[in-house]
Amino acid sequence: MKKLLTTLLVFLGIFLAANGQHKTQNLVIVTLDGMRWQEIFGGVDTAIMGNKKFTKDSAGIAKQFWAADAVERRQKLFPFLWGTMQQQGQLYGNRNAGSNVNVANRYWFSYPGYNEIFTGYPDSAVNSNNKVLNPNENVLEFFNKQKGYAGKVAAFTTWDCFPFILNKHRSGIYVNADVDTLHFNDASLKLINDMQFLMAKPINVRPDALTYFAGREYLKAYKPKVLYIAFDETDDFAHAGQYDQYIKSAHAEDAMLADLWQTLQAMPGYKNNTTLIITCDHGRGDKVKSQWTSHGANIAGADQIWVAAIGPDTKPLGEVTNSPQLYQRQLATTFAALLGFTFSPQHPTMQPIETILH
Repeated sequence: MKKLLTTLLVFLGIFLAANGQHKTQNLVIVTLDGMRWQEIFGGVDTAIMGNKKFTKDSAGIAKQFWAADAVERRQKLFPFLWGTMQQQGQLYGNRNAGSNVNVANRYWFSYPGYNEIFTGYPDSAVNSNNKVLNPNENVLEFFNKQKGYAGKVAAFTTWDCFPFILNKHRSGIYVNADVDTLHFNDASLKLINDMQFLMAKPINVRPDALTYFAGREYLKAYKPKVLYIAFDETDDFAHAGQYDQYIKSAHAEDAMLADLWQTLQAMPGYKNNTTLIITCDHGRGDKVKSQWTSHGANIAGADQIWVAAIGPDTKPLGEVTNSPQLYQRQLATTFAALLGFTFSPQHPTMQPIETILH
């Protein structure tokens, strides 16, 4: 009888695997605000790096990040993305290799982009960065309504508009933004709380490193099933025309991604059953002149984005080339499908990115 039961369990496992049953039990989402696909796939831009208007320390940036070969350049800038992520996950958005990812909204800036990421709906009425409560249901609040997920969904963000984008008062999810006080008993979270109020703020918001540490320590202490971390410095330094700081922030955020993945793989309950998805809210211009600093519907290329994913359901395809057109609005349904759910709000959505799921 015991042998028969074992045989039946083996066949059940094979059946579930063959029918595409998800293995992901936890989901972590990270966004790098306004991070261009050009640097993700090509490393530092020679023309911008060499322009003293935008890069004060051109020699220093070149010494740390320059190489004649684009593949080597991107590895220097993003060692995690082009190491672990390439070896074990998938990366989309290199338009030079036939992989196009675009936003579907018509505005090409932050609030509409984040709305599209989390609601799957490029709502034309979401057309400013003002602190207005988002009327659209987002996938994070959908998760928070599911059995076993209530109180297990959290967001840590540098930009203080996220409580409105994610409509935290309606959704009930925990959203910690900018210098929100961390009301927790954990000692490490208390230290981060002190630091965020005492440290200098070069871009007038909480440094991304503190946003990351707050999210990481919350992960360790409270074990959420869905965690979102939103960085902001890349967009702010780009708007300021400070290419060297934009590059340094991007490199630092890659290191945080590496640390986050290592942390997840070292934690029981997260190791080998967590999917990490990384993306951005919008692109920016691709010219040396002011276009690279900007985005919006009047800036060509600002609708061009990228996506990376790694996890137990995602085949290790590395850099995906010559792929079908993908859209930002597919991410919300992809997030849900990875956890075994179908996200079907009142507004229209789009099918998930199937290659990330299987």
